[in-house]
Amino acid sequence: MVRPKKELGQHFLTDRNIAAKITAYIRAVDYNNLIEVGPGKGILTEFLLSRKEITLYPVEIDSEAVAYLLQKWPVLKNKLKEADFLGIDLRNEYGEKFGIIGNFPYNISSQIFFKVLDYKDHCREIVCMVQKEVADRIISPPGNKTYGILSVLLQTWYKIEYLLKVSPGSFFPSPEVISSVIRLDRNERNEIPVDEIYFYRLVKTAFNQRRKMLRNSLKSYLSGTTLKMPFSEKRPEQLSVEEFIKLATWLKNQK
Repeated sequence: MVRPKKELGQHFLTDRNIAAKITAYIRAVDYNNLIEVGPGKGILTEFLLSRKEITLYPVEIDSEAVAYLLQKWPVLKNKLKEADFLGIDLRNEYGEKFGIIGNFPYNISSQIFFKVLDYKDHCREIVCMVQKEVADRIISPPGNKTYGILSVLLQTWYKIEYLLKVSPGSFFPSPEVISSVIRLDRNERNEIPVDEIYFYRLVKTAFNQRRKMLRNSLKSYLSGTTLKMPFSEKRPEQLSVEEFIKLATWLKNQK
């Protein structure tokens, strides 16, 4: 018996119809290796194992769940990894191209997305269930109060699609929030004209003081006058991804 553990943020999906829909959203167009994050009792795993075009690699931190999964599906013996997903070198383990699926634990969902950014050149597709608030933030367009750091960074590299809303009654134990399923597909962008670490830090700095105009929140990036800085009178949530790239490129060239 696998007990949901509060410290791991576990809420097991129990609705098989929802599970069937989530797994059907995976396209696996240009990759074969699919990482399942936190399979728990395997409600998604069962459907994914029937997909012959996919090689499934579940990652589970809970030893109780690992034992259950291996007993139920012995075929996972050399595929299932007992580990913390956040600590894995994904390229080394799963190759040059892979996808990710999972009902992400709410307490680490943002960390998972930041990890995905580290492997953006290898991670081609993500289908995941997260807290609706997080999904809204990721998919939000500019000008919206939910638009923020993850919105800009993920939208730089991925096309993001809202797929499904899932009620608390579809889980055990029931969470106190509504969940959403989204898909991230790697877009056509191969690079940006500025150092990526510099770009990420700039976006984070801007949104850490989101109520301020950029000429004030980004003072540390300026060596001289702010008068010529693009978008100096705007706040960060008003800038699109392309405008953030333009701003970062301009600032970097002032050094």
